[in-house]
Amino acid sequence: MMVVAIYVASTLAITSAIAAETTEFRIARQPGIVYLQPVLMEENKLVEKHAAALGLNDLKVRWSIITSGGVMTEALISGSIDMAVTGLSNMLLLWDKTKGGVKTVAGVAGTSFLLLTRNPNVKSVKDFGPDDRIAVPTIRASMQAMLLGMALEQAYGSGQHGKLDVNQVQIGHPDALQALLNPRHEINSHFSIPPYQDIALRTSAVHAVANSIDILGGTATITNAWTSQKFVDANPVKVKAFIAALDEANEMIAKNPKMAAEIYLNVTKEKISVES
Repeated sequence: MMVVAIYVASTLAITSAIAAETTEFRIARQPGIVYLQPVLMEENKLVEKHAAALGLNDLKVRWSIITSGGVMTEALISGSIDMAVTGLSNMLLLWDKTKGGVKTVAGVAGTSFLLLTRNPNVKSVKDFGPDDRIAVPTIRASMQAMLLGMALEQAYGSGQHGKLDVNQVQIGHPDALQALLNPRHEINSHFSIPPYQDIALRTSAVHAVANSIDILGGTATITNAWTSQKFVDANPVKVKAFIAALDEANEMIAKNPKMAAEIYLNVTKEKISVES
């Protein structure tokens, strides 16, 4: 009887949790192949699939693309989105400001980011001058801005992380790529991500100045999915469905990377081959 009672209580708790959740889930991501899993999750409706398996039927997942992690942070604070998939720094900054009010749900990707320039005189971060303009997704707050600050402290010493703050221009990666490849554009440098850095390096006028792996001293998780603790507490089924969908997307990439790349390129229309 005790086992039956526990089972009934558990079933009632799960049913109650499902009934309390809304049937809408708003998720935002940034552009780039480091967000490949969310692309696969959206195209294959994986969150909806796993939500239904958990008993939350007819879930409407609304995906959006926001090029700036800072803007996405504001969207989450205002309640315009439920979950953000961004660089890790955006979550950490808000975690500090809210004293733990936001939490990482899952790590998403870890890959190298390259600081690129078309200024032939720039060989290291020490060579940037007052006329150089460096594109980053969010000034001072994005992973790229943070990595630039770390590189500057390594070059100049502690406390020098803001030495190139005035050189930073806030712009999304797709537009930053176009600016970098335009010799007349004031933006002549870009702390980039794949595939935009790979596309840029096809041009002989562009070269790499720094690599995130060298700056960090090794590989690291760069992007993550995160939300407020309040949302997690109120929507346990959605969060479980998201994690299960992310796991399935990772399995899809591992089993058939070519198919995953084809889906990504079909969605984004980016000018790069599957083999790249």
